[in-house]
Amino acid sequence: MGIFDAIAGQVAGALSNTQPSAGGVNLMGVVSQLLNNPQLGGLSGLMGAFQSKGLGDIVASWIGTGSNLPISMEQIQSALGHGPLQAMAEKAGLSSDQMASTLSEHLPGLVDQFTPNGKLPEGDLMSQGLGMLQGFMKSNG
Repeated sequence: MGIFDAIAGQVAGALSNTQPSAGGVNLMGVVSQLLNNPQLGGLSGLMGAFQSKGLGDIVASWIGTGSNLPISMEQIQSALGHGPLQAMAEKAGLSSDQMASTLSEHLPGLVDQFTPNGKLPEGDLMSQGLGMLQGFMKSNG
C-alpha cells in the first residue's frame, strides 16, 4: 500500500498548507475532480492538455522515474484554462490564483505517485486508487 500512503501524505501536506475557507478545503475532491474531469479525459487527457501548451518535458519528468521539473502557477493556468481552474477553485473555496499555486506545488508529486513505473495507469486503476485514497483521508480526517 506504499503508493497510496505516499499520495495520502502529499494530499495531507497540501491540506495543511492551504488556507481553508468555511468548512475547510477539500483538496482530495479537487484532485479527484481534476483527474476525473470528462472535458480533460482523466490523467492522460490532463497530461495531453499540458503537452499541447508546450509543457511536454515538464509532464514527462512527472511521469518518468527521475526528478520532477517544477511548474509555475502561470503554466497551470495556461494548460487548464480559466473556466476549469475557476470551477475547481470555487469548489475548494479558493481564488483561481490560490488554486493554481496549490496545483503547481502539489500536482507534480501527485502525478509522480500515480505513475511509479514511468507509465500512466489504466483508468480503472486510477479510480481504485482515488477510492482508496478518499477512504484513507476520511478515516484519518
